[in-house]
Amino acid sequence: MFKFFKRVSTVVSSELNALLDKAEDPVKMLDQFMRDMAEDIREVEAAVAKQIANEKMLKRKADDAQALVEKRQKQAEQAIEAGNDDLARRALQDKNEHESQAQTLKESWERAKSDAEISRNKLDEMKKEYQEMKLKKDSLQARAESAKTRTKMNRTMSSIGGDESRQGFERMEEKVLQFEAEAETSEDLSRASRTLDDEFEELENNNVDDELATLKKKMGKA
Repeated sequence: MFKFFKRVSTVVSSELNALLDKAEDPVKMLDQFMRDMAEDIREVEAAVAKQIANEKMLKRKADDAQALVEKRQKQAEQAIEAGNDDLARRALQDKNEHESQAQTLKESWERAKSDAEISRNKLDEMKKEYQEMKLKKDSLQARAESAKTRTKMNRTMSSIGGDESRQGFERMEEKVLQFEAEAETSEDLSRASRTLDDEFEELENNNVDDELATLKKKMGKA
């Protein structure tokens, strides 16, 4: 009856980690395992509910049969007191027939009650196992995410110090040095191309500045 336990037992006994070896995405696979287990539990719950309902029905029939047996017994006694042996005999015959039925129903009910109790216990074990797997799933998912993050960081760090990046920096450094050399060269050329008139003009400008400073000092505006 409990065919659903087979799949759950397989998942549990494998410790999940072994099943993750071939999984493309451990997080998604773990979620799928939990959904499968939850579905198994729902199916078993439905089966157990039917068992319990059957057990209650057999109990009611057994009780009704036993009540009829007791009723016929009292009726037979009543007929004897009334001096009606024929009626008492028929009451006892009917009692004996129902007594056999009552015994059969009682035995069926006891078996059903035992089966239902076993089923309930197994269902409780499944639910307990599911909760344990849920906690383990959360832990495994956290570890999987952490491993993914570390792998991504390591790959990023390795790419930063890789040959391609280093060569790129070296090329940029060479360009900067080239730009600086070109700038220094242009400054030297600019100075070399100054004419005699340029130098005299600079000298005159310096004389004007000196004269302005002297005038301001004389006027007390220094």
